[in-house]
Amino acid sequence: MKYLVSKPDSSLKGSIVLPSSKSIANRALIIHALSDSSYPIENLSDSDDTRVMSQVFNSNSNQFDIGHAGTAMRFLTAFLSQIVGEWTITGSDRMKQRPIGILVDALTKLGAKIEYLESEGFPPLKIYGSHMKGCVLELDGSVSSQYISALLMIAPTLEGGLTLLLKNKIMSRSYIEMTLKLMEQFGVQYVWKGSEIRIAEQKYQARPFAVEADWSGASYWYEMAVLAEEVDLELIGLRTESLQGDVMIAKWFEHMGVQTSATEKGSRLTKNGQPLPKFLQLNFIENPDVAQTFAVLCVMKQIPFHFTGLETLKIKETNRISALQDELAKFGAEITEPAQGELKWDGTFPIEKHVLPEIETYHDHRMAMAFAPACQSFGPVAILDPMVVTKSYPGFWDDLKMVGFELTSIQN
Repeated sequence: MKYLVSKPDSSLKGSIVLPSSKSIANRALIIHALSDSSYPIENLSDSDDTRVMSQVFNSNSNQFDIGHAGTAMRFLTAFLSQIVGEWTITGSDRMKQRPIGILVDALTKLGAKIEYLESEGFPPLKIYGSHMKGCVLELDGSVSSQYISALLMIAPTLEGGLTLLLKNKIMSRSYIEMTLKLMEQFGVQYVWKGSEIRIAEQKYQARPFAVEADWSGASYWYEMAVLAEEVDLELIGLRTESLQGDVMIAKWFEHMGVQTSATEKGSRLTKNGQPLPKFLQLNFIENPDVAQTFAVLCVMKQIPFHFTGLETLKIKETNRISALQDELAKFGAEITEPAQGELKWDGTFPIEKHVLPEIETYHDHRMAMAFAPACQSFGPVAILDPMVVTKSYPGFWDDLKMVGFELTSIQN
């Protein structure tokens, strides 16, 4: 199935209830379990990733299939390693191609017993949960921050606690900070000085907790706001005081002509009259999940760009570097990769444009959501496998229709 997406008018007005943050929800589920809390988690995300995590915690089985949910694979591998029992965890074909060896090696040094059931260094895994002892661990800070967060969340439960020494450039620091701040809300103390994070052995405290709205999901609405001529949009639940690193996009989009104002229920987006930049240079080392949003937006508005800090994009749901290159070529743009973790565009259209671009989504929710707004500038766009958005934002297409987008379902 594919959706033909179009927007007959140039305005963006209305009120949208954003989904809650799956990044926060998934961390909260792990911490909630480690604290033996009887409090319910309020406003839990209804995304595929969070639903999968919830099913694991409510399951009577010891075998788990987490599908495409990379966060669940990493967090649960660490969590199950210190829960006594035998556990098997697997996922989709793409998940079996996403490396997990760095995390498994680190857990092994803490006393975990983990076997690879197919390819060395990749899921599926057989985990023999047991008592684990903390130590001083060296870890490459340039790897996925989810490995680091997975280890941090179990650190207070380890005998003797845990000290992490992060080598090299730290990627996605904001997600590590999110993890530590959430742990702090559940009573855990930590020390982070330079490249060293120390967490003593201690108990999580059960606390009531509500998940805030998702700033990554908000990025697509900011993209639509730039592409629209008239904007008056309220994003309910979106707080400008946030644990999420992607809150930074509010400032970035000010320079793209979109103003964010706090309301009683969330945030309001309007035009601020600022002209678009002639060239955009951004470092996404803290915000890799919004890179696709900005790449599509820049091509639609013909803004040359040079993006850095994209080293982790190749190990996401798909190789997002090549996916962006292939799909933006359908609009006539040749996107280059001048160095590892970089994307660049000179603002020209040397490739023949497709009359009706059909966007491959590669099982990647962010490809679908970043490319759908392109119809505001380019004209109708077809999105293949559109329901991939359920990974993080199940109501995305319904929300588009609420503000005047038109969707036609077409069977391939």
